[in-house]
Amino acid sequence: MDVVTVSSKGQVVLPAGMRAALSIADGDRLAVYAADGIIMMKPVKLPTQQEFLAHLDEAKEWAASVGYQEEDVSEVIKDVRRRKRK
Repeated sequence: MDVVTVSSKGQVVLPAGMRAALSIADGDRLAVYAADGIIMMKPVKLPTQQEFLAHLDEAKEWAASVGYQEEDVSEVIKDVRRRKRK
């Protein structure tokens, strides 16, 4: 465990050893969560364009395998949004 100080701008500096251990580099992004008085940070690694396109191809293959057509996309999105509201 390390102790860090919050600056007047609300900034904190992650210790170098922690950044190295987690492969966090300058410009990397962190997701920040707060619950029950605990602050958690998690590195967010965005996919490269090549990785994104590969995932998109996988999603298209899956959609075709279960019979979804491009025309079904709007209805699927509405269904997911309805489920989230419940």
